Amino acid sequence: MLKNARLLILVLTILLVVSGCSDDSSSSTKAKQTDELIYASSKDINDMNPHLYTGSMSAQGMVYESLVENTKEGIKPLLAESWEISEDGKVYTFHLREDVTFHDGEQFNAEAVKKNMDAVQANAEKHAWIKLSTKIKEVNVVDEYVVELVLTDTYYPTLVELSMTRPFVFLSPNDFKNGGTKDGVNGYNGTGPYILKEHKTDEYATFEANNAYWNGAPTIKKITSKVLPADETTFLALQKGEVNFAFTDDRGADSLDVETMEQLVASNDYEIIRSEPMNTKMIVANSSREDNPVHEKAVREAIWHAIDRETIVKDLLNGTESVADTLFSSNVNYADVPLDKREYDVEKAKELLEDAGWKAENDGTRVKDGQKLQMALYYDSNSSSQKRQAEYIQALVKDIGIQLDIVGEESTSIANRRSTGEYDLLFNQTWGLAYDPQSTIAAFTSEASYLHTTKGMAQSEELYKKIEEVMISTDEEARKKLYADILTMVHDEAVFIPISNGSVTVIAPKNLEGVTFKQTQYELPFEGMKFK
Repeated sequence: MLKNARLLILVLTILLVVSGCSDDSSSSTKAKQTDELIYASSKDINDMNPHLYTGSMSAQGMVYESLVENTKEGIKPLLAESWEISEDGKVYTFHLREDVTFHDGEQFNAEAVKKNMDAVQANAEKHAWIKLSTKIKEVNVVDEYVVELVLTDTYYPTLVELSMTRPFVFLSPNDFKNGGTKDGVNGYNGTGPYILKEHKTDEYATFEANNAYWNGAPTIKKITSKVLPADETTFLALQKGEVNFAFTDDRGADSLDVETMEQLVASNDYEIIRSEPMNTKMIVANSSREDNPVHEKAVREAIWHAIDRETIVKDLLNGTESVADTLFSSNVNYADVPLDKREYDVEKAKELLEDAGWKAENDGTRVKDGQKLQMALYYDSNSSSQKRQAEYIQALVKDIGIQLDIVGEESTSIANRRSTGEYDLLFNQTWGLAYDPQSTIAAFTSEASYLHTTKGMAQSEELYKKIEEVMISTDEEARKKLYADILTMVHDEAVFIPISNGSVTVIAPKNLEGVTFKQTQYELPFEGMKFK
């Protein structure tokens, strides 16, 4: 993530330099801006197999499509024109578009859907993180363009999870290897608006417009993802006009150099476009750790009140994110729930600790029953942003009498701590707009995710019961009530301490129209963009 942030900062800086160079350099850049988009990426697109997880999601989003699409207005048709759901919520019948072909000319039909979904399910252990995969009983071909998905249990987020970038998207069966996809594939022919034409590992990948695309050929005819290391190579590529777009894609970015971006905008050639909030960055508290003060609700609440999120967002994140007051931002489905706001309030934090029996010693650290008010906060050692935030939070909570040890570790180690419960506090983030609230909330009950975070709550069993109910509910009003109860319970217990809401940031030429966002931070709808 840090590498991509540095790259994007360098991209912006050099673009500014180039914009101030000779007219020849400027015209060279603009000459590329008629029907070609070239974006900088810090990493290769990797394996584009849509049923695995190593590929770039922004690249996969151009090539592959799902049955349905997740939009701000809700689930809409994509490769399926319409669908019916059985009364018991266990059978979904999809009526497919009849005018869709894969990039290799193979017809998209019910048989292709079945083969792809069976291929995903043949690697079920890999996909267990997505609950739908654990509930698919069978996929049946009803007619050439009618397919039936049968579930073992009612599961209301079925359509939402079918709309994700992966794994339930469709690859030409001609590309299957040994009848499936779990052992690799022989090609990357999807149904999407762009076709992968050329890929040189760690250098670039070129995508060309699919002129036979069922929804109309894209205006921008060529898109290149260019891998640019942060050195002189980047400067030379930009000087030649080989890059004209940058964004925080699925590789992510902890922060952006706002000053440089503002100067770039002032040059009148570029603009900054930001999405609405996509996820929430937070501190996760281990409520089940009975040998540590973090087990106490009052301690968690005090930490929440002691964190100056405004300063973190303004000074440490350079204004690229917004302050988060709740686990989910209000634009997340079912998350617009009235919850008490815990403001930055040092005196309130001290009062909570005092009332809970934590008394300050001569050195300022609080003690109760001979135990020091001491705990550890784990952060990703590869994230300079998390390190800065951890150091700042360490200083803030010291003022209320908490001794906070900050520990940087590799992200894999942090994930392991989260699953084993070997942590007091750690940085994490929600799954994101397209996945939530159901994915993050389902993770409350998962030992691999947030079980240790929630099981020390006073009403944990009631919480888990409500989560089970909401996932199988077929009544919209009942779901709203259940989600409101769930969000209120975890908010009241302060087990997830929100810091900021992250968005997708795009730096684009001013003459590029149609820059919009999907319900995910992982891809952009390039097919809707065009140059003036």
